[in-house]
Amino acid sequence: MSVWGKISGAAAGLLVGGPVGALVGAVAGHFIFDREADPGLVFTIAVIALAGKMAKADGSVSDVELAAFQRVFQVPPEEEANVARIFNLARQDVAGYEAYAGQIARLFMGNPAMLEDILDGLFEIAKADGTLHPGESAFLERVAEIFGFAPNEFRRIRASHFAPELTDPYVILGLDYSASEDEVKQTYRRLVRENHPDSLMARGVPEEFIKLANDKLAAINAAHDKILAERGQS
Repeated sequence: MSVWGKISGAAAGLLVGGPVGALVGAVAGHFIFDREADPGLVFTIAVIALAGKMAKADGSVSDVELAAFQRVFQVPPEEEANVARIFNLARQDVAGYEAYAGQIARLFMGNPAMLEDILDGLFEIAKADGTLHPGESAFLERVAEIFGFAPNEFRRIRASHFAPELTDPYVILGLDYSASEDEVKQTYRRLVRENHPDSLMARGVPEEFIKLANDKLAAINAAHDKILAERGQS
């Protein structure tokens, strides 16, 4: 069953605490939302919930982000209502986005790659209108901080989605300009390993989201090639 079918079929199980669990419970009636749940389903709910919160970050309340989510992640027509309901409940919930991000960080404790996948999904939604609004940037930076990412790691994640940093290969790889040849090689290999589509599938990211990994991997490869060319090592 696809992840979208699982969202609509989430009415079996037991609701546990936390703002995200309560959100899904309001949609499904009952729901298991803890570390034992399907990681792909938890990942998807996390992206929808935080996207709903991010929808208010640019100072306007509209359905642009919802439409972007449904377009970027190819939500089938029969599941759009379920996704929209979760999205809108998150947007309207009095609980702040920091409470949502904190629960998600705890759910994926020890799995920073999955937390980075969530940020990648949010960046794709944010850039759907071609602009990263200051409110969205601040939102994403704070979520990254709650997830445990250092400022340079946040810049690296952002750089694979937005110019002008997209043109700076060192920012894309999260490297200092003085990085040694060995540091460049090790960092590049780690990022390729973490962002390879097979790695995302292994950690439970739904296949509907794998296109993001392919785009990010292309940016990583291009950045590495550019550094080698600049250093005369190509």
